Amino acid sequence: MTDRAAPNPADKRRILLKRLTFTLAVAGLGWGAYWFQALSHHEATDNAYVGGNLVPVNAQVAGTVTTVAVDSTDWVKAGETVVRLDPADAELALERAKAELAQAVRESKSRMAGNDQLAAQLAAQRAALARAEGDLTRREALGRLGGIAAEELQHARDNVVAVRAAVAAAGQALRANQVLVLSGSAQQQPAVARAAAQLRSSYLALKRSDIVSPVAGLIARRTVQLGSQVAAGTPLMAVVPMHEMWVDANFKETQLKNMRIGQPVELEADLYGGSVTYRGRVAGMAAGTGSVFSLLPAQNATGNWIKVVQRVPVRIALDPKQLAEHPLRLGLSMSAEVDTADTSGPVLTTASRSKPAFVSTVYDDPLKEVDRIVADIVSANLGRARER
Repeated sequence: MTDRAAPNPADKRRILLKRLTFTLAVAGLGWGAYWFQALSHHEATDNAYVGGNLVPVNAQVAGTVTTVAVDSTDWVKAGETVVRLDPADAELALERAKAELAQAVRESKSRMAGNDQLAAQLAAQRAALARAEGDLTRREALGRLGGIAAEELQHARDNVVAVRAAVAAAGQALRANQVLVLSGSAQQQPAVARAAAQLRSSYLALKRSDIVSPVAGLIARRTVQLGSQVAAGTPLMAVVPMHEMWVDANFKETQLKNMRIGQPVELEADLYGGSVTYRGRVAGMAAGTGSVFSLLPAQNATGNWIKVVQRVPVRIALDPKQLAEHPLRLGLSMSAEVDTADTSGPVLTTASRSKPAFVSTVYDDPLKEVDRIVADIVSANLGRARER
């Protein structure tokens, strides 16, 4: 039996090099295919933060704070009272407005009745004028025959002149009263409408002494204190609606070439780490870079400007269901990765909103109750309280 020759070490190295080269080539081709199919269509950044609304709660009327119903980090419902002001002045103003409305209704009713009285007086004066003119005609006929004295005839003529003046005065008084009173009902008279508007204003002032939260959320920035004298517009606190949040991701300008509105986004919050992956979509892109909207924007023409890669804020809408399951807070750090494979969407928003972005219904129909109060006062002072 013949022994085989021992393999040459150089051949072993050559075989190993070929295998290594083949392996590296296959790995390179695989990585290239993966990059082309997946990584080339993704843009990522860790310069992203949670954004949301910080809804201010301000005093709508002036007053003294008697109750602070909530504190920072408390949860409130939309329409829940958070601060109460002393209502004493507002209650007095409301009672005064009620009395003024009642007086305006009665005065308007009196003026409307005065129209009828003045019209009757005018009719009576016109009848007196017709009678005086008839008497004068008869006396003038007798005067031509010498049947009456000249003095009596002159008295008849003076009487006609006096009655004509009385008719003119009655007509002027009727027209003057008609200027103050419209032809409609008492509710339509200007004085009544003005008093009713003042009553509604006083009612709103009293109602607004109870300051309510415009939205549901967590209380933040509470600055109001018991006993504070606040003016209308004074900031008292803020409410953060936890269900209305988004992410502002600041992408480099070199990453925006294929980015479009509506593209899917995967996000991770430093709060939860890799255990929670949020799925969102690109909702819009800012109209300029962050430096343009800064307090002191760069002045490129002054000569002290250094060119750097700029970043553009991109708003990313979050899935409300995921946000409810894993709540976020304003300002938390996020990482965002956008899948830019589908470039069919628009680069910038061009369509107007079909509905408001944010709505609060807690201020709807604030005058329904006071309208009933106005109607009751008008009816009572017109003598129709039992007719309703």
